[in-house]
Amino acid sequence: MTDNGASTPNSPQDEGFSYRSLLRNYISLSGLALAAIALANIIVLFIIDVTAAQPSPYTGILAYMIFPGILIAGLAIAAFGVWRERKRRLEAVPGTPLLPRIDLNQPGQRSRLVFFLSFVFVFIMLSAVGSYRAYEFTDSTTFCGELCHTVMHPEHTAHDHSAHARVSCVECHVGSGASWYVKSKMSGLRQVVKTVLGTYPHPIESPVKDLRPASQTCEQCHWPRQFWGAQLKVFNHFASDETNTPRQIRLLIKTGGGDPNSGQTAGIHWHMNIANKIEYRSDPKRQSMAWVRMTDRNGNVTEYTAAGADPAAIAKMDQRRMDCIDCHNRPTHVYTPPDRSVDQALAANRISSTLPFAKQQGLQILTAEYKTNDQAQAAIAQAIPAFYKEKYPQLASSRAADIQNMVMELQRIFRENIFPEMKVDWRTHPDNVGHYYFNGCFRCHDGNHTSKDGKVITKECNSCHTVLGQEEGVLPANVVNTAMSFKHPIELGDLTAVNCSDCHNGGVGP
Repeated sequence: MTDNGASTPNSPQDEGFSYRSLLRNYISLSGLALAAIALANIIVLFIIDVTAAQPSPYTGILAYMIFPGILIAGLAIAAFGVWRERKRRLEAVPGTPLLPRIDLNQPGQRSRLVFFLSFVFVFIMLSAVGSYRAYEFTDSTTFCGELCHTVMHPEHTAHDHSAHARVSCVECHVGSGASWYVKSKMSGLRQVVKTVLGTYPHPIESPVKDLRPASQTCEQCHWPRQFWGAQLKVFNHFASDETNTPRQIRLLIKTGGGDPNSGQTAGIHWHMNIANKIEYRSDPKRQSMAWVRMTDRNGNVTEYTAAGADPAAIAKMDQRRMDCIDCHNRPTHVYTPPDRSVDQALAANRISSTLPFAKQQGLQILTAEYKTNDQAQAAIAQAIPAFYKEKYPQLASSRAADIQNMVMELQRIFRENIFPEMKVDWRTHPDNVGHYYFNGCFRCHDGNHTSKDGKVITKECNSCHTVLGQEEGVLPANVVNTAMSFKHPIELGDLTAVNCSDCHNGGVGP
């Protein structure tokens, strides 16, 4: 200020050096323009995301990750431009105060402060909403399965056709708790880098070592203590002959389970740490069990060793307590073998079992080698009609619709279970439930695991299931051949004349 109160030229009080004017430079204006464009895109994409029935996975990543980053970058560029312009002006006018003078008695400064605080408040609120939506989006099945389409396409396709299709990926692969969330995101960053660089494995390996214990994931819905009794399983098979000869096997699977405090624990779920603890040592993929230890509820310990196993090698293996995932290792990402897929299609009449050699031709075309899915689809569309045209020309003409249905069903089977680009099919990841296509149960129940006192882990079929029926030639219309009438322990005459609840009320018996 001069003696007469006039402003010194180029001082902060001069209009040419007002702090609002610091934004008037190419860097700051470019940053503000970038931030404005990003904000407009965020608003539009947010509206699309919340209103669309099935928004694209790219909508979420753009709305909650990419454009918010651009918005912040634009504001940072604008701030850098202000800092640079201020520095330039300070160098041009020596002695200018480094910081602005704040005087809330001046209406102009009060207005600017209110505007600044309002902006900060709105920005924080938008950031909070955006951050939550970003967190929610990164936990979605869309993010996990569809964003990296080529990489995760087999896993996402199998998930969509599994019994867990309505269970999100993170509920099994991450679960609850901050530590596992952070661990999964750190692992995810490595996977993103590999995806960008194209160094990810073909196929993607199963994360056996990184999975949480089943008690913290599977057992949040499935509780072995509440599993009881047995399950009826019906298996339909068709021969690879001209008539696709059918064969049906009916088994009573002794699932078992139970609570030791209220009843006997038995069946297959006897293994599930209900009244017994099972531990083992194996190869990293858990396909060859070298050593097994069983501790019962009374503390009695029995150790079994596989025939020919090297004690020194066993000692170097990691020891693991058995849980659900040791048998149900493919609870969601199942790639059904062609043999079973074609059997299921024939049993459901999606492929007509009266087409000659339908099973044989289906297996032959599905198990051929292809480089891409498109190549396989084209080969199926050409090979099946060509076979019937050559071998059964009259049938090829009269039953063209059935042959076309067979083509479409085989194409669907291939599309949902075999992925040449990622080198994934039913052989890639062994399925340990049962023992038909892979050793599964026979990893331990092979008759070759013995204890020091001569006990053997049984291989007896009836220890886990009971065969109820085996028919060949014609699939039975009913699950069982005969039906028995219920016999009440007390003679009541015509049972249709009374209701059970007439006597049984849940309290004192009749």
